Amino acid sequence: MPDKHSANQQARDIIAASRKQGNARNLLLWIGALILGAILGWVGPAPLISFFDFVATIFTRLFQFIAVPTIALAVITTLSGLGAQKESRNIFTRALAYTLLTTFSAAAVGLLLYLWIAPGNLPAEAIGAGASAIPMDKMGSLSYQEHFLKVVPNNLLQPFLAGNVLSVLFIAASAGLGLAFMPKTENREVLLKGIFGLQELLFTLIRGLLYILPFGILAFAAQLSAQIEAGVIVGALGKYVAVVMGGNLVQFFIVLPLFLLARGLNPVQVMRKMSPAIAVALFTKSSAATLPVTLATAEENLQVNPKVSRFVLPICTTINMNGCAAFILVTSLFVMQNAGFELTLPTMISWLFIAVLAAVGNAGVPMGCYFLTLSLMSSLGAPLGLMGIILPIYAVIDMIETAENVWSDSCVCAMTHNDLKDSLPENVPLSGSV
Repeated sequence: MPDKHSANQQARDIIAASRKQGNARNLLLWIGALILGAILGWVGPAPLISFFDFVATIFTRLFQFIAVPTIALAVITTLSGLGAQKESRNIFTRALAYTLLTTFSAAAVGLLLYLWIAPGNLPAEAIGAGASAIPMDKMGSLSYQEHFLKVVPNNLLQPFLAGNVLSVLFIAASAGLGLAFMPKTENREVLLKGIFGLQELLFTLIRGLLYILPFGILAFAAQLSAQIEAGVIVGALGKYVAVVMGGNLVQFFIVLPLFLLARGLNPVQVMRKMSPAIAVALFTKSSAATLPVTLATAEENLQVNPKVSRFVLPICTTINMNGCAAFILVTSLFVMQNAGFELTLPTMISWLFIAVLAAVGNAGVPMGCYFLTLSLMSSLGAPLGLMGIILPIYAVIDMIETAENVWSDSCVCAMTHNDLKDSLPENVPLSGSV
């Protein structure tokens, strides 16, 4: 009679092999869609490009539609089960530590490249002409105090309607902790069943979205290719662009993999398994909108314990902004330099910390870093014309930054899971997992 344990292990091996084969097939499908979309966007006729724009807009709206409830339900269900337990504190402590370390390292890499490459000043005429391109109507005039006050909502629905990620996280954390400390009554169980049921419905929608994702990648790639071919996206700032892009690439391919290696993880495997989330981030330019895919990919491909992924990833989406920290620091220094500010080493180090804190408080939405930097420079009284010159190339910068942010989120989640996998309960998916 066959051993029961051996039979179970054999079944798990078959499932793992099937999952690996399916992931490889999906990756090839996504790469194929990316290449085909780039070709069609470059040579396709105008009606076809308009159709791709329409499809890309639909996918962007679908990601945004799912993102906010994903954040809320993931945090509520996780905290309701963890409460004040030691494992909850351990997860949060590690996630916060890795977030600050990776964000600080991204800003430090940007500062070192800025000092090494040393971008020069632009002509005053060009900066003056660039002022007309700045979308001042979209720049918030709130002070930092008012910005943090907005995190605490004065009603339940407004943050969800406005897509205020930090306020949604505040509400979800409050509700999750409230459920954790509620008396264990029948009403609490009914409420939890309803919440887990909503989460199961949401993850069913996410699985459907992942199933048709190749069409979205095809449309996004065609849209980007058509923009490049039309000359909408151009790179004209030379050394500044080299610092920003170079810092992102160093953080993406060197620094973050070193963090993974230091924790005993294979960065190539982690990157390959998280590639769907990184690809979606690249095109949506929003780590918040990418969160549903990041969650599903981490649990399905990396086999991260849902207690970790559904607690760490929503938090990282709002505070773990590696690319944003580097952009804020480098751009602020470049603008101040062109405005005649004296950039001493203490000043640069001070701005390194300012950039990290600003990035942590920035929402994971498209162009969030640009408008945050614009607000910081406006508060200093620096001439803003240079921000108008940067704007045309920010579309590409934003794509790379967002992909880096989601890759960093994935690394923080993987490292936290790896640190705590032996102390957490067996990795049995929660209700609604994919």
